Amino acid sequence: MSDESVKKTMGVALGVCLVCSILVSGSAVLLNDIQKENRKEEKLRNILISGDLYTKGSNITEIFKRNIQPEIIELQAGRPITEADYGDVFNIESFDINVIAKNPKTSRVLPVNQDIAQIRRVPEVMIIYKVKENIQITKLILPVYGNGLWDMMYGFIALDRDLTTIKGFTFYEHGETPGLGGEVDNPRWKKLWVGKQAYDIEGKVKISVIKGVVDPSSPVAKYQVDGLSGSTLTTRSVHNLVRFWLGDQGYGPYIERLREQGIDS
Repeated sequence: MSDESVKKTMGVALGVCLVCSILVSGSAVLLNDIQKENRKEEKLRNILISGDLYTKGSNITEIFKRNIQPEIIELQAGRPITEADYGDVFNIESFDINVIAKNPKTSRVLPVNQDIAQIRRVPEVMIIYKVKENIQITKLILPVYGNGLWDMMYGFIALDRDLTTIKGFTFYEHGETPGLGGEVDNPRWKKLWVGKQAYDIEGKVKISVIKGVVDPSSPVAKYQVDGLSGSTLTTRSVHNLVRFWLGDQGYGPYIERLREQGIDS
């Protein structure tokens, strides 16, 4: 083969590589935007699912705007922050739990003995969602997250107006093993949470995910949810993350304030 032929072959090969790299890069950028939008939609869908507001084929954004009132709260103080304090970081539209939790200015380190959800740092603020019917707040939807078997698990738990009865529970992102820990996505298991009591009459966190099946005749059955069959570690993770976020290091102070002042306040 002549030198000229070799040069032409190399030139064609390089040209093809260049074109392919441009196409791959362009596709990655395009797909990244689509993936971000899909993740946002999935998150909104799960907020509605936990609040029993979702029906298949419905307009998720429209239902969310009509029925959900987002609010950013200070966890330790147990009160909402004012809109004047929102700014670029505390923004309802772009609130990102991970960004807030990783920033030393907007989060704090958890002592090991308090970090049962294994999140290391807890945000100083969190976004919560109130479900509205006319002018009345009927449910409170709270983001929860914690370390699972393989990765972080992110979800929502909904409390009834009494701030004790669980009305819904769902995960929108996790890395648990399909068929085992991945059963957190099973509608039958999620339905087991509905009607359970998160707190006792003294306001102490009582909800627990047990190993095995709940005995309906037990006096504490109303505080218990069946564990995930064949997945002890994921069961324990869900138990811990729920109890963390409903407790004193999570939404406990905020829920206590609402009990004193009323959920509509």
